[in-house]
Amino acid sequence: MSPPQRRRSHPKENPPPPPQPAGEDAEAQDGPPPKNPERLYIITGAAVEDGERAPIDLVTLIVASAELPPSATPEQSALLRICQAPLSVAEISAYLNLPFSVVTVLLTELLAAELVQARAPVVRQARADRSLLEAVMHGLQKL
Repeated sequence: MSPPQRRRSHPKENPPPPPQPAGEDAEAQDGPPPKNPERLYIITGAAVEDGERAPIDLVTLIVASAELPPSATPEQSALLRICQAPLSVAEISAYLNLPFSVVTVLLTELLAAELVQARAPVVRQARADRSLLEAVMHGLQKL
């Protein structure tokens, strides 16, 4: 018995192009639009002078420590909202859909204003305690 044959669908001749939203070029690409560098500069502003940033890496945990001030930008307020529970900088960057460098500038401003706290990540022990492993082993043997 042979497997069923799939029929190929033949494309229509000269299908009409999909409608473009107003204001977009005819050469628009599929997928999300590229990040606009001017927009990212506007988000970060020129508040961080001399290029000094807080010593933050991807696994640093950030938690909000104060209420949202009325003068906060939309990105800062979004960051403070999602950081009610500790989140790593990588998670914040992913949730806000912003590059890591932009998130570090925003966090530097919030750390200077004492609106967030940076915590070192929880480091697990390289080896488990021997007595704990023996207790687990004896418990499994009794089953």
